[in-house]
Amino acid sequence: MSTDASSTYADLSLTVSEAGAGRPVLVLHGGGGPATVTGLAQHLSRTAHTITPVHPGWDGAPRPAWLTGIGDLARVYLHILRERGLRDVLVVGSSLGGWIAADMAAHDSAGTITGLVLIDAVGVQVDAEPIADIFALDARGLAELSWHDSDRYYLDPADIASDELARRQANMATVRVLAGDPYMHDPELLPRLGRIQVPTLLLWGESDRIVTPAYGAAYAEAFADGRLEIVPEAGHLPHIEQPDATCALIDAHLDRTLGGRR
Repeated sequence: MSTDASSTYADLSLTVSEAGAGRPVLVLHGGGGPATVTGLAQHLSRTAHTITPVHPGWDGAPRPAWLTGIGDLARVYLHILRERGLRDVLVVGSSLGGWIAADMAAHDSAGTITGLVLIDAVGVQVDAEPIADIFALDARGLAELSWHDSDRYYLDPADIASDELARRQANMATVRVLAGDPYMHDPELLPRLGRIQVPTLLLWGESDRIVTPAYGAAYAEAFADGRLEIVPEAGHLPHIEQPDATCALIDAHLDRTLGGRR
């Protein structure tokens, strides 16, 4: 684990985990925090140089007052990739992290990013498939919409240690700041996706009811080179419920897009 102090943002330091060697892969977590992508980053580090930041405002990480939207965070990560001189970057984002990844690619005028993987991403509005209001759900309701096997993954808040519960509540408060209004989307993002030329894989749990597979299909169709793959017996976090199937699809996309190849 290292601390990355960006020279572009004097008041922002990021906690970043790095592992492995090879093509750079930026792994972006969703609202549940960095622990939700730990296993995925470990897998990718076997064949790539994984860079996994903790987003400002999550897990106690400081968030500058000016960082109030997903677009701000996307620009931060683009600047850092460029400052490091990284090229041929694959960006993998889960849920909110997928939104960050799409926004990064939409603003990547330097061609730093050569591939995207969006896992049950939010970020666009699909009128026929509204995003579930996670702020209105209790823990049981959120589990029911998030997991294929909700009984396995549901945790009763009464059984969670107070410090862990406080961490989760603080993370959710940050989600509300960055993505609460407009709720979980950028109205300007969907029309821009068609200008993104890099191969984009959208992975979707077949049982996700936070953002449905139909939402994912509309998202994929908006990209110039988007492809949707459904992961059976998985919900909003298929890399946790079905890691082997999910990682196999990502590995194939990693190879397919290496060096900008299609």
